[in-house]
Amino acid sequence: MKEAVKNRINITDKFWGRYLDIVSEQVIPYQWDALNDRLPNTSPSHAIENLKIAAGEAEGEFYGMVFQDSDVAKWLEAVAYSLEHKSDPELEKNADEVIDLLGRAQAEDGYLNTYYQVKEPGKRWTNVRDNHELYCAGHLIEAAVAYYHSTGKRKFLDIMIKYADHINDVFGNGENKIQGYPGHQEIELALIRLYEVTGDEKYLNLSKYFIDERGKQPHFFDTEKKKRNDSEPFWFHNDYAYHQAHKPVREQEEAVGHAVRATYMYSAMADLAARTGDESLVEATKKLWENVTQKQMYITGGIGSMAFGEAFSFDYDLPNDLSYTETCATIALAFWAKRMLNLEINSNYADILETALYNGSISGMNLDGKKFFYVNPLEVSPQTCEVRKDHEHVKPVRQPWFGCACCPPNIARLIASVGHYIYSQKEKNLFVHLYIGNETSFDIQGTQVQITQKTNYPWDGDVAIEVSPETEHTFTLAFRIPGWANRAIVKVNGEAIDHLPLTKNGYVYLDRTWAANDVVELSFPMEVERIQANPQVRNNVGKVALRRGPIVYCLEEVDNGPNLPGIILPRNAELHAKYEKDLLGGVVVVTGEAQRIEEENWENALYRPVEDKTKPIQMTAIPYYAWCNRKPGEMLVWMNESLN
Repeated sequence: MKEAVKNRINITDKFWGRYLDIVSEQVIPYQWDALNDRLPNTSPSHAIENLKIAAGEAEGEFYGMVFQDSDVAKWLEAVAYSLEHKSDPELEKNADEVIDLLGRAQAEDGYLNTYYQVKEPGKRWTNVRDNHELYCAGHLIEAAVAYYHSTGKRKFLDIMIKYADHINDVFGNGENKIQGYPGHQEIELALIRLYEVTGDEKYLNLSKYFIDERGKQPHFFDTEKKKRNDSEPFWFHNDYAYHQAHKPVREQEEAVGHAVRATYMYSAMADLAARTGDESLVEATKKLWENVTQKQMYITGGIGSMAFGEAFSFDYDLPNDLSYTETCATIALAFWAKRMLNLEINSNYADILETALYNGSISGMNLDGKKFFYVNPLEVSPQTCEVRKDHEHVKPVRQPWFGCACCPPNIARLIASVGHYIYSQKEKNLFVHLYIGNETSFDIQGTQVQITQKTNYPWDGDVAIEVSPETEHTFTLAFRIPGWANRAIVKVNGEAIDHLPLTKNGYVYLDRTWAANDVVELSFPMEVERIQANPQVRNNVGKVALRRGPIVYCLEEVDNGPNLPGIILPRNAELHAKYEKDLLGGVVVVTGEAQRIEEENWENALYRPVEDKTKPIQMTAIPYYAWCNRKPGEMLVWMNESLN
């Protein structure tokens, strides 16, 4: 068993520090109330009550989705990471009580799933395709590992080891075992985390089994369906692709089906490839990464464009107003990006990680942490959302809670764990992936090295990294040059480096003997950029989006008036960036002179011969993640552009 508490990362960053405080002070208590059905005028959760019923401590019926247990698991995981950031004895006591409840609800053989324990006892493991038993187990395992690392307490981990051992007894190639895999992937990446903390290879091997078995013939879903005498077709085109089970994983080259299922699986594939050295898995994972990020990803890091099935559709199909782009899918993309970095140090992965973190994930939560988006579109017309059936999945304002509440606790655990995405270490190489103010330390070949990072990122690109080994020590500090940075200025102890040393895959490697209080200064000039989409993205032909550093911008009606598609940004218009400390928690806004198509003098005409009549306006753009935190109204990321 590995030690419980690894190196702590103390976040001092103004941007992420505010989010971490919101999660610990607002989101976690708010979501605890939701799990206990204490929020007025919202869909009930019943998740804690389900556990009490399963433990024999309450009477009643199971209520909620088949995966309702996973909301509790993600809440516990968010608590674990939050306790790393800030000690909270009362919160820890509350979490311990939930863990005790889980222990009392657990069956003698280790099984733990309230849907089957309460609603369908005797039918466990009969519909692994649809009913999320392994998905819930995976989230509970991830939470248990995080809680062990954060607190050093073993009880939750021991509960989940017992459950994982039961699952290992049930699934596999042995006699009387189920030769199958989950319909919703999650446990695959959780088992790898359990392997990392226990060192027990059976968990790694079980994860590998679930990945390797997927898509083989005869098809497990058909075999399982026959055993339960199920004659109904399963939904989403009656196609295995919804579950990414249409082919063995090494034969898959395009992302298909449910976006969250897919990216959880791809995360596990990358993890397995890194730990086993399986080159066929490396190749498959990279092909899928290229397809998703080069052909099926929004500029915000959103993925899964299709509402039907919460799914990928086809290459370059990225509608802005119909987009689904579930918050959980962008979060899963961040998980995958981090695991690709573990597989290979390459700035392409860190750039996507950064895009997902600063845009399409945190857009899923109000700035006060009390309302949430399930769907994150890139264009919104409130009237269209209210009237058109094909837009009903798009909400013009965030919601207090959901009947299917997977996204709110997912965003909480992502934000609470953000410190774990900043660095990685391989032997004597320390890699800086993200620029977030923090203090931490690393053991580099037996020498403790203190690292302090100071920055006002993402609003400016100046970063200072202080390196203080306990004694002079030779090692490599490698840092990412962001893909959006047109140039980089690097100084070591105040002396500029005119010719950067080894640069590989977007990282600069500084190999030197470091002494106490050495300082690396980085400067990435942040300029407002106009971004075009590949012309095969039909919805964005002739349009541009604005980006400054890692932040994608949008227009809101509250700043620019109604009918945002009537605004045209000239190619030669000057754009200005200014920090507004009292706006939306403190943001850089982008302003410039644009043109608006005149709506006057149309009388009652619906169509007429072309008249190029526009009027100048002052356009204001705000960070996409912060939209819909003021007066509700229209929103637009991609705007029309004129060439003069």
